[in-house]
Amino acid sequence: MSDASAEVDIAQLSEEQQLALQQFTAVTDQELKDAIPLLQRCQWNVQIAIARFFDGEPAEDPIAAAAAAAPPPRDIRQQETLLNGFASPRSSTSSGRLRRVEAAPRIVPQPESQVATQAPLLLTLLLAPFNLVYSVFSKFFRFTGWLFPPLTRLFNPGRASTTSRRAASGRKALNVRDTAARFAREFEEEYGQNNLPFYENGYAQSFDLAKKDLKFLLVILMSPEHDETASFVRDTLLSQEVVDFIRNPDNNILLWAGNVQDPEAYQVSVALKCTKFPFTGVIVHSPQVSSTSMSIAARIVGPTPANQYLTKLRQAVQAHKEPLDRVRAQRTEQQATRNIRQQQDSAYERSLATDRERARKRKEEAERKAAEEKEALARSEAAERHAHNLAQWRKWRAASIPPEPAADTEPKDVVRISLRMPTADRVVRKFSADAHIEELYAFVECYDVLQSGEDVSNVEEPQGFVHEYGFQLVSPMPREVYDVKSGGTVRDRVGRSGNLIVERTDLESDDEDEEEHVAA
Repeated sequence: MSDASAEVDIAQLSEEQQLALQQFTAVTDQELKDAIPLLQRCQWNVQIAIARFFDGEPAEDPIAAAAAAAPPPRDIRQQETLLNGFASPRSSTSSGRLRRVEAAPRIVPQPESQVATQAPLLLTLLLAPFNLVYSVFSKFFRFTGWLFPPLTRLFNPGRASTTSRRAASGRKALNVRDTAARFAREFEEEYGQNNLPFYENGYAQSFDLAKKDLKFLLVILMSPEHDETASFVRDTLLSQEVVDFIRNPDNNILLWAGNVQDPEAYQVSVALKCTKFPFTGVIVHSPQVSSTSMSIAARIVGPTPANQYLTKLRQAVQAHKEPLDRVRAQRTEQQATRNIRQQQDSAYERSLATDRERARKRKEEAERKAAEEKEALARSEAAERHAHNLAQWRKWRAASIPPEPAADTEPKDVVRISLRMPTADRVVRKFSADAHIEELYAFVECYDVLQSGEDVSNVEEPQGFVHEYGFQLVSPMPREVYDVKSGGTVRDRVGRSGNLIVERTDLESDDEDEEEHVAA
């Protein structure tokens, strides 16, 4: 505890009282030892306290005197730290009271120039005249303040202090990453080459990383305006023992440091209730509160000798190392279980994909065989139907073939044809000279029916059947084909007599069908 807050422990104040104290000191720049009694006398009313600070207090106020005499209210919220939650009963009994968990805030800085509040439209219209008057008077007082600088602090002390602080620092506002890099560069330029592993990013990023990796976040806030900063850095922070302890990977320490002249570090100092510089805070995950909470495990304020500084760091790390190790082990076990489950799911998906591929191939093979069988059945039915229609057509056509000319017919009206059948039999028959060549083809086609002597008088022509002759008549010497499509009479095409050979033309298609059947 610092001397400024020796009379009242700031940690015992409620959140509303701490907020009131911050607002009062930001406006008045008064020391804490004087600000707290004044706020107590004003019952923690910031506006009354500010008015009394500038206007002077009355001689005696019974209500304020009673409020000053009363002890400050205590925060009745009962919490635990990691140290208290996992310490032995003996240590808890010896302490005499339960230690509270002080939640560590996550700060996302926002430049003051970007902070804007939009009032409702109706309220804006109603306050437009007042805003105009306020703008005129503010410009007048700004001009007056420029002519007489002491008046600026009198009428607006908070703004004057803020403006003077900005003017004194002269630092340009950068993004969090560039701000961290600038701090590391200025630190090296001021104190020389060092081995401190500064995290070159924002406080919020380091906060999230420490929570995710279960590390100790070591926050160091420094103010160059304090005379003790240089000695603290050279004698304590840069001592070899402290540097080795911070860099030791077994300690799992993530170091983030900042200059309170930068907006982000200043907001972090306000959020961590920093009352004296240099300031060191150890932030760690507190699993006994919740699975995502972060707490302040230790505070080291003001210049501290290296051995005492290192002792406090070791105590904070040692007190919270065991519960963090348990959480790490639990996370490792959960990750291992998750990996095993993912491997099992992956193996199941691969097996399922293999089974699906096999089923697909079996289905395709079955569909192919069914299509082939269906096609073969269709061809078989078509062949049977064609054979039936062909046999019926032969019987029907045999009934219309005229008989052979009589023996007493004039020789000039008769053509004698010698036919060599596909069965190698030779058939000699006479045809009428003016008979169409198709009569000769029909005789060859229906020869078996004519030879059987079957009664074909009542046979009808098959419906929808288009007959095509599967042979052609050819004379051997010289070779000449007498096709039926060319037409003509027998005498015109063959002459008075002829030796003809019956050549099959449907054998090629039959051979192809047989080859396809063998291949299937």
